[in-house]
Amino acid sequence: MLWDIFCKVIDNHGDIGVCWRLSVQLAARGQQVRLWVDDASALRWMAPEGNPGVQVLPWDSQSRPPEPGAVVIEAFGCELATPFQAAIAAKARADGRQPAWINLEYLTAEPFAERSHGLPSPVTHGPAAGLAKRFFYPGFTARTGGLLREQGLLQRQALFDRNAWLQAHGIDPQGARLACPFCYEPPALGSLLAELARGPGSTRLLVTAGRATDAVRAALEKNARSNTGWNQQSLLSLSFLPLLTQMEFDHLLWCCDLNFVRGEDSLVRAMWAGKPLVWQIYPQHDNAHHAKLEAFLNWLDAPASLRDFHRSWNGISGRLRNPDPEAWAGCVQRGRELLLAREDLTTKLMQFAAAQSSPS
Repeated sequence: MLWDIFCKVIDNHGDIGVCWRLSVQLAARGQQVRLWVDDASALRWMAPEGNPGVQVLPWDSQSRPPEPGAVVIEAFGCELATPFQAAIAAKARADGRQPAWINLEYLTAEPFAERSHGLPSPVTHGPAAGLAKRFFYPGFTARTGGLLREQGLLQRQALFDRNAWLQAHGIDPQGARLACPFCYEPPALGSLLAELARGPGSTRLLVTAGRATDAVRAALEKNARSNTGWNQQSLLSLSFLPLLTQMEFDHLLWCCDLNFVRGEDSLVRAMWAGKPLVWQIYPQHDNAHHAKLEAFLNWLDAPASLRDFHRSWNGISGRLRNPDPEAWAGCVQRGRELLLAREDLTTKLMQFAAAQSSPS
């Protein structure tokens, strides 16, 4: 089938990251994809070689759209412009049934994801009035849409050479624990650096480019101003990385003993890495992210120390203490095994779309 996926880039590249992974996975299963995006600049480093079967097109709300494909996806609630809605209505009249029109929602472990997954959302105004969209909720349970997981992931992980990857990037751990800070600007970042500098043992941070690099550099300067000897034993060392492709970002997570991730796409990739992880959830002005974080920790069956660390890292409560990845590994590995036993999001989405596209 031909899929039209619409993506509006808000910030931090997570939205385009999810949409690109989905597009590539659909194409790998023989689908044709048109990815409409208002700002495709991140794909120059995220996926510089493109992908066969995926056509990236500028999303210009004023341009006359082509005939929609069999499936139309609004990613993360980005509403289609009036001309494309009119094109969907025209196709529905011509075919006698509407295209599968799907609202791909944000990932959450909250109970409403199960309740809302698959529900219709009638269009009540505009040129497509009388048609209906359907909610598709990614999630961690069998009654949701699952998580993005490409075919061959486990085989690729089995063949991965950690030492060769580190050597290619000029990184010599020298026995240090490796940690990846892929974060926004957590207020507790300076405290984390100070805790790691106190040990026990040595830690090397593999710092991702962009906001994480800026935040880490600012925290280093602040720590140095407040205490010039804060890392005098040199137990904490750092490597600053360039922008990485999606595949290389996966490799980074596989290399590390502890992964700090943010948003949605990197959380899923950290789950597949199977290493202890800390999630910095995207903050919302009404603090709705607090309940979202707790729901994820409940699903993960996280131990108390990991729950406390998450609350501190996300600025909710408590003082940040030294991370304890050895105590956190078990729940992540158990969660990963549960997820691997379930169908992935692309499989479930294709089944869902096919059912919506079939004549009633």
